[in-house]
Amino acid sequence: MAARTHGLEVERDLATIVTPVGEMLAAATKTHLVLFEFAHRRMLPVQLQRLEAAVGGELVAGESAIIVQLRRELDEYFRGTRREFTVPLYTPGTPFQMKVWDELLRIPVGTTTTYARVASAIGQPNAVRAVARANGDNRIAILIPCHRVIGSDGSLTGYGGGLSRKKKLLDLEARAVELQLELSS
Repeated sequence: MAARTHGLEVERDLATIVTPVGEMLAAATKTHLVLFEFAHRRMLPVQLQRLEAAVGGELVAGESAIIVQLRRELDEYFRGTRREFTVPLYTPGTPFQMKVWDELLRIPVGTTTTYARVASAIGQPNAVRAVARANGDNRIAILIPCHRVIGSDGSLTGYGGGLSRKKKLLDLEARAVELQLELSS
């Protein structure tokens, strides 16, 4: 499971990472990943502004050790050999958002849950819409697996990267789990 920790250092790097689901933008301090988002997401400029305020400065092109680690772990994830990320994360948000993001980190690879189940799991069963909003405010795509949250009727619903990417990620994870089960039997 990726860990959300604090204690940032000054270096703030920004890098483009090409993945099988499209071009993504990664931002990291010397010690933490602070953003991993689809490069052409509509809300990206707003996210970057908020992020720069949260980390205390401008993000500049660079390739920190955190981004190198992210690239390696993503390669393993997309090959189906990695089920959990170890890249340290820094995800500032409201206490409610942080509860939701922590709960998202508990959703196992190859499974899905609903906004209602997430709301219940954080002890606020009537906060389904707020959970959906916090899910959408997640700035660390894939690693904090907001793509694993679906509608109560089983339908794929809202995803900042687009529903086709959400489906690709869920299909990739399902195949990786199937392969692991085949190899272990």
